[in-house]
Formats: sequence, C-alpha cells, structure tokens
Amino acid sequence: MSKPLFEGVCASTITPFRADGSLQLELLPAHIDWIIAEGANAISPLGSSGEFTALEVSDRKRLLEAAIAANNGRVPVLAGTHHYSTRLTVELSKHAESAGADALLIVPPYYMAPTPAQVMDHFRRIAEAVRIPVIVYHNIPLTAVDLRTEHLLQLFEEKAIAGVKMSNPEPDRIVQLLQATDRKFVVYCGIDNVAFEGLSHGAHGWISGIPSMVPAAARKLYEAIAIRSDLPAARTIWAQLAPLMRLQFSAYHSRGEGANWFSVMKAALNMIGPPVGDPCPPILPLPHQFREQLAAMLANLGYKVR
Repeated sequence: MSKPLFEGVCASTITPFRADGSLQLELLPAHIDWIIAEGANAISPLGSSGEFTALEVSDRKRLLEAAIAANNGRVPVLAGTHHYSTRLTVELSKHAESAGADALLIVPPYYMAPTPAQVMDHFRRIAEAVRIPVIVYHNIPLTAVDLRTEHLLQLFEEKAIAGVKMSNPEPDRIVQLLQATDRKFVVYCGIDNVAFEGLSHGAHGWISGIPSMVPAAARKLYEAIAIRSDLPAARTIWAQLAPLMRLQFSAYHSRGEGANWFSVMKAALNMIGPPVGDPCPPILPLPHQFREQLAAMLANLGYKVR
C-alpha cells in the first residue's frame, strides 16, 4: 500500500440519475468541479451518497471511471468498491485500482450479518488483490457488523487495512484507535455529530454529509481545529453547522419520522451547486416542509440559494 492517505475533508460525490433510473453521467463533471472549487481535499465516488446499492456492477464501473476522468488528478479519489460478495468486491476493487483510484473505501458485507472473523477475512482477501490502501467504512446501523477496536487494529497490524471511516456516534471509538496507534492508523470522522470531538482528538479528516454538501464550511471547521487549534473559532463555525447536521440526520437518528439524510443532501446540492437530480427511489426528493429550513441554513452559511 504505497500511496499515503489524505488529511482534511472528503466529499462523497453523488450519482446523477435520469427519471427512468439510468445514469446521467453528463452532470457529473460540473458537480465534481464545484466540490473541488469548494475546497474538498479528496472525493469519494460510490460511497453511501453515490447510491451504490442502486447500481449494477457494470454501472458502478462506468460511474467510477467518469468520476476519475472528471477529477483529472486534482485531488485523491477514494473509490467505494463495496459489495456483499467478496468475489465482486475484489472485482470492483481491482477495477478501481486499474482506473486510477488512490484508495478504496469499503463498507463490510451487509444484510447477511457475517461474523467479525468472516468480515476480517473479507478485508484480507481484498488487500491481497490490490496495492492501494484499503479503508474500512465502519457503519453498524446499515451493515449489522461491528468491527471493534481490537479487530481493526489486528487488520492494521497485518497491513490489510490502512484506515477507517468511523460512522459511529460514540466518539470514544475514534479516540481508542488514535491513542492505540499514536495516530499511525488513519481515522476519519464518518458521521457529522462526532466530527467536532473526533477532530479535536486528532482524527485525520472528515468524510460525511456536511463535507459533501458544503465542503467550504466543513473545511473551515477542520482547519480551525486541526491546523490552527483555534477552539473558539471552531465553536462558532460548529454553531452554524450543527442545525444542518440535526436536520440531515433527523430521520436516521430517530429511526422514524423526519428528513431523510440523502434527500437533504441532494436538495442542498441542487440549491447551491450545479444540478445533480433527485435520489433514486425508494428515496424521494426532500418534502416541502423541510425545504425552507434547509434553504435558511444554507443562506446562513453564506451560500446563494436558488
């Protein structure tokens, strides 16, 4: 694993769809140009925000190739190559490496709830097939898999993985990994409600909703904490960002009513950036009752809202 991993904020780029569910790849370059102009330090095509679960393997490959071409080497690319099947995850990972991805960001096998030992073997087999770094996308609610600190450290010591995107609402899970390896193991904050604390403890970066919707604002927070150690400034920035975080994850955290996180993301991008289209059903566009709240939050962050 020869390529070093980025530090900073990473935007999970979207997948644009037509109304019939086919890919609308002509919208992708302008989206990626906007993300990079906003100051993202890296991009991650085909993460959760890339709606990879709605795509066949062939379309995932087409989308990744288009994203890498649009990026044109400007920032590191963390390719989402997740699949339930180890065989197809390896196939997608090898394709991503050959297409020019800098690293792989991979969620554990989902739905069938494999044991930690089985998941660890899954990641070992991926690492054997590629030479670029592998990052675990730790997401218990959507995979039913919890690789604990000791599991992740074992994979790191074996050189099967180089880092983790920790989408876990317990900040101490981030802290444990940082302290156990003196920050040698790369840890990214993977859900917005732990970003402030995780970055304050030395997390290497941030990959989640806010960096994907408003990268410039996310980068301001990252730099205030990680670069300048300016806690008062960081608190002021977070006071502006926190309402957006709460709206975005209202349904996710309550496991019930509220705004769907991805409906919020695509609505925000359509309001302030180049058009990205609507989510792929069953996720639907953001309902009207949330749109005014979202528009006000984006305006408060300094964006011109359409």
